[in-house]
Amino acid sequence: MEGLIKGLIDVALGGGGDDQQPHRRRGNDEQGDGSRQNEQPRSSSWADVVSSQSQEQGNDYKPSNLARPQHVEESSDGEWQVAGDNRHNRRQPRHGRMVPIEEWSGFKVPPSQQEYSSHVEDGIDVEPTAEELGDLSMACNRLWALDLNGLVPGKDFMINLGEGKRVYQKGDAASESLFSWVKEDIFQRPTYSRFCSLLDNYEPSQRTKEVVTEEEKYEQDGFIEEISRTAPVQYLFRLLSLKGAVQGDYEEFKKLLKSLWFDLYGRGGVCGSSSAFEHVFVGEIKEQSEAQVSGFHNWIQFYLEEAKGRVNYHGYIFPRNRCEVPDEESKLLTIQFEWNGVLKAVSSTLVGVSPEFELALYTLCFFLGGEDNHVNLGPHDVNVKCYRHQGQLGSVFPIAE
Repeated sequence: MEGLIKGLIDVALGGGGDDQQPHRRRGNDEQGDGSRQNEQPRSSSWADVVSSQSQEQGNDYKPSNLARPQHVEESSDGEWQVAGDNRHNRRQPRHGRMVPIEEWSGFKVPPSQQEYSSHVEDGIDVEPTAEELGDLSMACNRLWALDLNGLVPGKDFMINLGEGKRVYQKGDAASESLFSWVKEDIFQRPTYSRFCSLLDNYEPSQRTKEVVTEEEKYEQDGFIEEISRTAPVQYLFRLLSLKGAVQGDYEEFKKLLKSLWFDLYGRGGVCGSSSAFEHVFVGEIKEQSEAQVSGFHNWIQFYLEEAKGRVNYHGYIFPRNRCEVPDEESKLLTIQFEWNGVLKAVSSTLVGVSPEFELALYTLCFFLGGEDNHVNLGPHDVNVKCYRHQGQLGSVFPIAE
C-alpha cells in the first residue's frame, strides 16, 4: 500500500516514469522570439487582376491582428525530419510529413564544393519547333510535356479539396488540410530539395529589408545550376535564344535567371525588401491598414507551411462555370486560405508541377508574353498573368480560364 501511495504521488507531481516524453528539439527554421513570428503577409497584384473573380481581399473582410504562428518543432527519424508539428493545428495530416531537412544544409557551401545531377539525357529533345517559335501557347504546352519531374496525383500526392465557396463568403469550408500526403522521397529529388532550401531565406514583411548572406547566395547558385540541367530550362534557353530574347551562351543565361528571380528591389517604399522569387514562390505580407497576403503561389511552400500549422486552408473558389468544379486530379486550383492568421481571399497555384517547370513557364511569359498570356497547359486553359515592377519581374501566377 505504501508503494502504491508513493506511486500515485509521483504521477501527480509529474515524476519520472516510462511514459514521460523527452523534450523535442526545435527545427532549424524556428526563430524563437525572432522577427519572423510577428510578421504579416503582404499584398499581391491580384486585386488589380481578376475583376471577374472579385478582388484579392473580400471587401467585407476585416482581418484580426496577425496571429503569432505556433513554434515549429521537428522530430528526427534518421536522415528525415518532420516538416512541422500539427499538434496546435486542428487539421491532422493523414500521413507523416517527412522531408530530408538535414541534407539541405549541404547547399550552404560554395557551388564548386556541391554535387549536381548529370545533365539532361541526350535522348530528350529540347529543340523548339517552328510552330512553337511562333505560338506562345504551344511553347508553354511543350514545357508542360517536358516536365518529366512533375508529380502524379494519387501516386505522388493527394489533396482534399473540401467544399467550394465564393470569394466574398466568410468562414472555413474545409474541415481538413488541402494536402493529405506527399511522398517522402519527392523532397530528395535534386531540384525539389534545392528549392526547399531557399524558402527560409526571406522575411515576409514588406517593411523589412532583406539581408542576403553568402550561404544564401550559394543556395541560389546551386538551385540555378541544378534546374539548368533539366529539360524545361534547356528548352527555355533554346527558345529564347532563337527568338532573340536573350544573348550569350548558357552560362550567361544562368546568370540572367539568377538576376531575374533573386535580385532585390523595393516594394512598398522599402528598398531591397522584395524579389521575384520571394513574391511568387514564398509569399509576402503587405502591412497597410489591413494586412494582406501577397504572392504565395507555389504548392511546395503551401504544403510545408500547412504542415507547420501556419496555413489554414479554407476551401476552393467556385469557377465561373460550375460544371467545371475541380477534383483531386486537378493540377490548377483557385483557393482561399489564411497564412499566419491573415486571409488571402483568392489565390491560384499549379499543384504537383516541378520547380524547374514553374520557373521556366513564368520566365517564358515574362520575356515573350504580355500582362495576359492565354495558354494551354495539358488539359488546362490558363491565363498566366505577368506584372512588371520597376522593369523587373514583379508578379506572375496562373488563372483558370
